[in-house]
Amino acid sequence: MGDIMIPFKQFFRDCTNQLLAVISFLMCASIIIASDQNAYGNPKIFDDALNIIEKNYVEPVDKEKLIQAALNGMLQSLDPHSGFLTADMYKELEVETKGSFVGIGLEITILDSIITVVSPIEGSPAYKSGIKAGDQIIKIEDSSTKDMTVVDVAHKLRGPEGTKVRITIMRKTFKKPKDFIITRTSIKVPSVRSSYLEHNIGYIRISHFQEKTTDEVKQAYLDLKKRSKSLTGLILDIRNNPGGLLEEALLLSEFFLKEGSTIVSIKGRDASDEEKFTAEANGDKPTCPVIIIVNEGSASAAEIVAGALQDHGRAVIIGTRTFGKGSVQGIIPFEDGSAIMLTIAMYYTPKGKSIQAEGIIPDVEVEFTEPAEKEELGPVVREKDIEGHIKGEEELNPEKGKTPAKEDLDTMKDNQLKVAIELLESWKILKREEKN
Repeated sequence: MGDIMIPFKQFFRDCTNQLLAVISFLMCASIIIASDQNAYGNPKIFDDALNIIEKNYVEPVDKEKLIQAALNGMLQSLDPHSGFLTADMYKELEVETKGSFVGIGLEITILDSIITVVSPIEGSPAYKSGIKAGDQIIKIEDSSTKDMTVVDVAHKLRGPEGTKVRITIMRKTFKKPKDFIITRTSIKVPSVRSSYLEHNIGYIRISHFQEKTTDEVKQAYLDLKKRSKSLTGLILDIRNNPGGLLEEALLLSEFFLKEGSTIVSIKGRDASDEEKFTAEANGDKPTCPVIIIVNEGSASAAEIVAGALQDHGRAVIIGTRTFGKGSVQGIIPFEDGSAIMLTIAMYYTPKGKSIQAEGIIPDVEVEFTEPAEKEELGPVVREKDIEGHIKGEEELNPEKGKTPAKEDLDTMKDNQLKVAIELLESWKILKREEKN
């Protein structure tokens, strides 16, 4: 049997609706399966080596594990994002796209040959333990992560709910590695949450791109519109969003872009292996100004959305340069339920910019500033605290003076969010002056 080539575009279309892994946004594309033995030398060498190890190694060996290790080593030699998935690992990755799984809640990658945190999932045990984007995972329990793949580490971090795992972290500000003991739990990833801010500004936080994320964003937008006759602006917060499903990134971009606008293009090894994705007419689209907040934890599918809206001038991007995950991995399953994860393409913004290792550069760069701890000065006394004071309108009419809750958003403690609000306020003023 000769080489079997599955055409890039057809293969992609057949796989678009599959569930793809959360570790890094995945899709399917051109795969060449070679069966010509002469093309790569004599594969009998592999069989001979396997038999010699199986018969002569000092201890009994598991042949299946040896084959898996060989596949993993072969794929790992290509790049940090390729790897072998056992049947159990493959099932775990499929489950993650549903938005719930058992673990500690970390999105990881390999940087400079070191397992590195892309971002902790909001509200997860890792997040609550203080793990941050950019942290290096040196050890898991007593095992060094030096020769582990992303898939290996992800699998080791999983386990039964309620069990603990010890990970050793190195951070730029640490003088030496530090141990974190984290309890695994069932993690339900809240994909979207929203708040109504002052000055008729809407805020939508997207923590991950999973099934129905775009539907949730649309509903959040409608809810915000109901609270205001006209939104003066919308803030999309995709900080520490590690990506997720390509399809949802495309649908969300489409929600903001004009019909026919290019969202992203994907190019394989062959020059002809290029696929462009464009926005379709998809109901009413927001017309208010949009600001997107990003940081170094914004990766993959999050970068697609930011890049598409930035290139078309549909949104102003503020924050810090994004992660730079511009390679595309395809999952190719085998009959036994296992699969390989293989890098098969690169993706580009509408203007043809590669995101790989470069990231999205914000229009307005704003470094996040940790809020300073306020010194305890004792209780503040105001006029309303003085016994016998003349009551103001808010006290006489409590409901009238009541302001909408901001759902734990504190703009004073989030300087990047504060800048986004100030930009939208300036935008509104400039528009008003243009009309005059």
